[in-house]
Amino acid sequence: MGKLSIKWLVFVLSLLMSLLIVVYWENLNWLYSGVMPVLYGPLHSGWSTRTNKDPSQPVSTSRSETSIPTSKPDTTLIPVQQYKEGEQREEEELKEEQKESSAVSAEDMEQRARKQRIMDVCSEMSSSKEFPKLTRPFDQIPNDELSDFIVDDVHRIIYCHIPKVAGTRWMSVMLILTGLLKSSGKPYTDPRHISSPIAHNPSNHLTFDKFPQLYGSHARQMMKDKLKNYTTFMFVRDPFVRLISAFRSKFIRCGSDHNYGKMLMRTYGNVSDLPDTVEEAHAAGLKPTFQQFIAYVLDPKTRRNIFDKHCRQMYRLCHPCQVKYDFIGQLETIGTDAEQVLKLMKVDHLVQLPRAYTNFTEASWVRDWYEPIPTERRRELYKLYELDFKLFGYPKPDIVGDEETTP
Repeated sequence: MGKLSIKWLVFVLSLLMSLLIVVYWENLNWLYSGVMPVLYGPLHSGWSTRTNKDPSQPVSTSRSETSIPTSKPDTTLIPVQQYKEGEQREEEELKEEQKESSAVSAEDMEQRARKQRIMDVCSEMSSSKEFPKLTRPFDQIPNDELSDFIVDDVHRIIYCHIPKVAGTRWMSVMLILTGLLKSSGKPYTDPRHISSPIAHNPSNHLTFDKFPQLYGSHARQMMKDKLKNYTTFMFVRDPFVRLISAFRSKFIRCGSDHNYGKMLMRTYGNVSDLPDTVEEAHAAGLKPTFQQFIAYVLDPKTRRNIFDKHCRQMYRLCHPCQVKYDFIGQLETIGTDAEQVLKLMKVDHLVQLPRAYTNFTEASWVRDWYEPIPTERRRELYKLYELDFKLFGYPKPDIVGDEETTP
């Protein structure tokens, strides 16, 4: 072979070696340039997912699947430990959110159940002739039967007051919110500083029965507009326990209503000669009995005429079949219910419901108080308050028993 041929061969081999080196380095640059996706970063569109578990192995792709991106993506690698810690924090946060949402849901579900129960009972009784006034239209309710609707125009709140269901405390809260009542020229800020007589004084509250004087012929429409646009709430209580509380409040505790007591003893106890004062009557051992009080409650004449608000059925005071309440609280759960409704009305930063000054009448007392009353009278009493039991979800008391059936 001539010298020229050898030189030409060396040249060709050198050229081929140079090309191989260029291709080799280009491949290395391509593999490590960051274009390839990594296991712990987001997958770029156009690249297939990794099928093996070793992040150091390259991804196998077909020519049709691979396309070089026009811009270089973020190739910052997230350390494994940091990635796991981030995942753990996200899981913990998710669990906390789920706990909060489940607690709220439980409260909301209870409110829905209370409201649905009222709707069901009202619907069931709408065709009954036994309680014709239960589902009458709102326009047919006389103004004097709407005197327990207390209005706060400042915070757009309406509270329906039921005696013996934390009424004094809620009326004090309403006085704080409305700012209508002042002490030394300044509005009260603490409901605990408001006495019971002040809280219950009708002149200190804006109530629906005053609307005709304020709005004339537009009064009823104003009531309906406010009921539609304001937050409405009420609190209820076991009807039989509420009766015990009413009796204790009027005839056992301080400040007993002596005139009321004399009426009970004369009418239902056949006692004619009575002292003029409560102290003299108590010294002589003359006190109204719970049996006399129940006789008064069951007297048809009483119910038709003066039937005291402390004994009046709750549905007759707050008309739940005509008024769609945003919140229905129960005295038995007043701690959580009060907190919830104040938040609902967005006034929890302004006022809190005071704790009870004295112990509530206990539900466990029902049997002791009602057992001396004949069974037939107990059944009459349950019948009188049956709608309150059903509307507000209180079970039928055991002391009532089942009515005897004739064989």
